Amino acid sequence: MPILPLRRLCVGLLLLVLAGCGLAPPHKAGDLKIASWNLEHLAEADGSGCRPRTEADYAALRRYADQLDADVVAFQEVESAQAARRVFPPDRYDIVFSRRPDSGRHGYCRRGGEEGGLTIRQQSVGFAIRKGLPYARHPDLSALALGNPDLRWGVDVTVRGAQPVRLLALHLKSGCSSGAKAEACPTLFDQMPVVGQWMAARRDEGVAFAVLGDWNRRLALAGDPLWPQLAQAAGVPLTDAAGGRGATCKQRFRDFIDHIVLGPAAAGRLAPDSFEEFTYGVAEAEHPSDHCPIAVRLR
Repeated sequence: MPILPLRRLCVGLLLLVLAGCGLAPPHKAGDLKIASWNLEHLAEADGSGCRPRTEADYAALRRYADQLDADVVAFQEVESAQAARRVFPPDRYDIVFSRRPDSGRHGYCRRGGEEGGLTIRQQSVGFAIRKGLPYARHPDLSALALGNPDLRWGVDVTVRGAQPVRLLALHLKSGCSSGAKAEACPTLFDQMPVVGQWMAARRDEGVAFAVLGDWNRRLALAGDPLWPQLAQAAGVPLTDAAGGRGATCKQRFRDFIDHIVLGPAAAGRLAPDSFEEFTYGVAEAEHPSDHCPIAVRLR
């Protein structure tokens, strides 16, 4: 058995350690690492929202963001740009936040809200973009709200560079992860053509694109009708970056509802085996969110 050179052996051991701790391996210089992360009711102030947090909790989220080491993070369930900055510090990231107005309807949280006086805060999406990475913002995809002030808009940016890529961050209607009979399903089904039309517009422009976020749908489930419908609306083949892998964030859920969906040009830049699910490296009960980040690298 040949002896590995010391440098290769050390690198291999480092990657094994990172994987065992739930940490992301460092990505190659020149690659663009894009991620999606639902931050579960991330409020601006300590002790507020449906997941009240302390400064120590926000500090832990900042450490996980450092470990994720993504160039662009599409985030969901965030109250405000200031809340996002508590996880993605302004000296390291620019925040591009949804312009959807607050509906003003802040009901009690499902768990302990009425007893504890906890109310739902604004839930919006946006991007954290690494400082120095050039980008352009486009109008929000307000059509995703279907005229309902409580439904979330998409946030749309182009990350510039030698090979630009158009990115849409979204968070679709919850409550219809599979099938078609749940009360929320008609709403989710109506949102899908809006996403498909956005993709078709990018196809017509001839630009690379990716849509990433919390789709609230097990799109990769065998026989799910929404994937072929989405591809038909887009008019191009689509790639789910997970590539058939199962989710491991929560023991009871083995299928992803968070997805990074790539158009053909972006899929052609996908670094092999770069998909990762960042599982924090701690017991599930200690996870700082009910979602784990997912990420890929584009060359």
